[in-house]
Amino acid sequence: MNAGKSTALLQVAHNYEEQGQAVQLYTAAIDDRYGVGLITSRLGPNRQVDLFDGDTDFLESAPDVSCVLVDEAQFLSTVQVQQLHQLAQVRGVPVICYGLRSDFRGAPFPGSAYLLALADDIEEIKNICTCGKKATMNIRVDEEGRRIREGEQVSIGGNESYRQACGRCFYTG
Repeated sequence: MNAGKSTALLQVAHNYEEQGQAVQLYTAAIDDRYGVGLITSRLGPNRQVDLFDGDTDFLESAPDVSCVLVDEAQFLSTVQVQQLHQLAQVRGVPVICYGLRSDFRGAPFPGSAYLLALADDIEEIKNICTCGKKATMNIRVDEEGRRIREGEQVSIGGNESYRQACGRCFYTG
């Protein structure tokens, strides 16, 4: 949350394309905060990309590209994570996914859990808590900034709905 995942993804896409290589970018259809089919960095850059939803088959939809990049990867299904893993392992296409590990309750997203289990490499993009420590958790808040502890796992929102937190502040804050 607010760590620069989308910015990093857009930079990777740019790096591939600058070398004349084709990339395929996806974002979750459920996430329309900045418009449908847009990966948008809070710093400003954005890009129109393909959408994935529960019906997307990455083995069938992935064209001949040098790299597949997925934003909001926490919304992938476990089957889709397996498809992306197969794409990387069998077809040799690098697949780079960006997303959250856990929800506002500290529970893993199913897609994230599978990504963590199958990934060949994991790079953490760091953010900080308001106390200054490394943020690893997310807290959902209401319109007045009060913490919400119950509810549906998926509720799309940005800085107005979520705060990043370290483990200590997550449990004691």
